Amino acid sequence: MNPNIRLGMLTPSSNTVLEPVTSAMLQELSECTAHFARFPVTEIAISDGALAQFDPSAILKAASLLADCRPHSIAWNGTSAGWLGFDADERLCEAIEANTGIKACTSVLALNEIFRRRGITRFGLVTPYRYDVQARITANYRQAGFDCVAERHLDIQENFTFAHIPPDDIRKMVREVAASKPQAITIFCTNLCGAPLAAELEEELGIPIYDTVSTVVWKSLQLAGVDTSRLSGWGSIFKENF
Repeated sequence: MNPNIRLGMLTPSSNTVLEPVTSAMLQELSECTAHFARFPVTEIAISDGALAQFDPSAILKAASLLADCRPHSIAWNGTSAGWLGFDADERLCEAIEANTGIKACTSVLALNEIFRRRGITRFGLVTPYRYDVQARITANYRQAGFDCVAERHLDIQENFTFAHIPPDDIRKMVREVAASKPQAITIFCTNLCGAPLAAELEEELGIPIYDTVSTVVWKSLQLAGVDTSRLSGWGSIFKENF
């Protein structure tokens, strides 16, 4: 066992959820630590200014700084490909790997990998986003062969605010989506504190719950050669060792 596994995480500047949740997940894995680099993201919207936040140049600059700590993987811990298109994350991973020589992954590509490998074609979607962002996400998934059979969103734009949505509000949205009997439900926002709720909601509803902080931790660990089944209490995703 490698005694010092470092996971690199690219982090939206206004996100206050993914760092503590990621670190909490890794507490059981004494050889693993997470390391974070931020770049500017303050709002989620379809406006030109909001979309420009995800220009690859800013993300690659953060990735190059993160590479200095020699992580075993670098992850984009965010969901922007949901509305920008999945190819945006594919190109980003290629660029990170070309620039740093370090394997890269993202929250969204990891989620999509799980959907494909588990044969999930009907899913439920829970986000804090605006209606137009939500519509882009469902359209991109539909085009890729995944049908969003139920969704809930909160119509919020300010990224910082997402972290303060009460857990009971998240539970309520997940339960409402579950009524349509999807094959899986995704809590799709890395500044929404859904990961700590996944295990309890899976037990209650009998449906896999894939939070996007969890998906990127799962994939980062796999890229680093860590057995994810050692991580317990965070939902069924960590039993997925493809």
